Amino acid sequence: MSTQVPALLDGLVDDAAVFPPGSATLPDALAAHRRHRTAWYADLVGPLLIPASTVAAGELGGLVDLGEGLVIGLIGDTGIARLPFALSFLAPGGVTARQVEVAVAKRGEDPLPGIAELLRRTDAMPGVEAVYAELPLTFGLMGALDALAAARADGMPIAAKFRTGGLAAELFPTPAELAAVICACRDRSLPFKLTAGLHQAIRHLDPETGFTHHGYANVLAATLAAADGDRVETVAELLTVLDPRPLLERASARLDAPRPLWVGFGSCSILEPLTDLIRLGLVNGGYDA
Repeated sequence: MSTQVPALLDGLVDDAAVFPPGSATLPDALAAHRRHRTAWYADLVGPLLIPASTVAAGELGGLVDLGEGLVIGLIGDTGIARLPFALSFLAPGGVTARQVEVAVAKRGEDPLPGIAELLRRTDAMPGVEAVYAELPLTFGLMGALDALAAARADGMPIAAKFRTGGLAAELFPTPAELAAVICACRDRSLPFKLTAGLHQAIRHLDPETGFTHHGYANVLAATLAAADGDRVETVAELLTVLDPRPLLERASARLDAPRPLWVGFGSCSILEPLTDLIRLGLVNGGYDA
C-alpha cells in the first residue's frame, strides 16, 4: 500500500506542539518534530511553530545542531516591533524561519495600522518566505484584506491568518462568516492560514465546552468549492456538513493537485489529524502510535 501523502494535503498541518492544549516542552517538541520530519507522512507536516518570546529568550540554544537545518514558523507573541529581534537569534544557531505569524489588531480595533507596521518590518525579515497577518473577524476586515492583497500584488510575501476557535464562543466564526472570509480571499487571490479550534476532521460539538468546532475536512472541501468559483452559500453549506461523504467527494477528485488558497493550520498534535485523514481514506498508510 502506498504511504505517500497526496499533493492536496502537502504541508497541511503545522506543528504547534508547544502551544495549548498540548503545551509540550521545547525539548520534547523538537524531538517529536524530528521524528515527524523523517516519517513516511513527513509531507503532511509544516514547520515547528515557536513563540518569538521563546526564541528571544535563547531557549533554542543547545537544543539544535548547526547542520540540522531546522525550519520553524515564528509566532509573534511579543508583537510586531519585536519580530526582527527574535529573528536575529536564529541564523547563528542554524535555524531558519520559513514563516512569521503575528496579530495586527485585537477584536474591534482597526487592523490597517498594524498591517502598515508589519509591512514596514518585512525588510528586516531576510529569508522569510511568508508573513501572515492575523486578522480579527470583526471591524475593518474587508479593508484589511484589500490592503494585504495590494501589498502582495506589489511583491510582498504577505498573506492572511484567521482564528477559528478559542476559549470563548465569539471566537468561533459561524459557517456563514467563515465562508465569506474564504470567498473574500478567493476574490483577492489571497492565501490564508487558520488557527485554533480545528481539532477534528468533521464539524462537531465539543461536549466539555459546548462549542461547535469547524472540521478541517469541511474547510478543505469549502476552500476547493470556493476556488472552483462556487457561491458563498455553497461554501457555507459545506462548512456545516456532518456527513463526510460529500466532503470526501470534493477532496478525492483533487488529491493530485496542489491545495488552493488555504495554506494550512496549526495543530498541537500531528498524529491526531493524520489518524483522521487515514480513517477518511485521504491518506493511505499506518504508523505505530
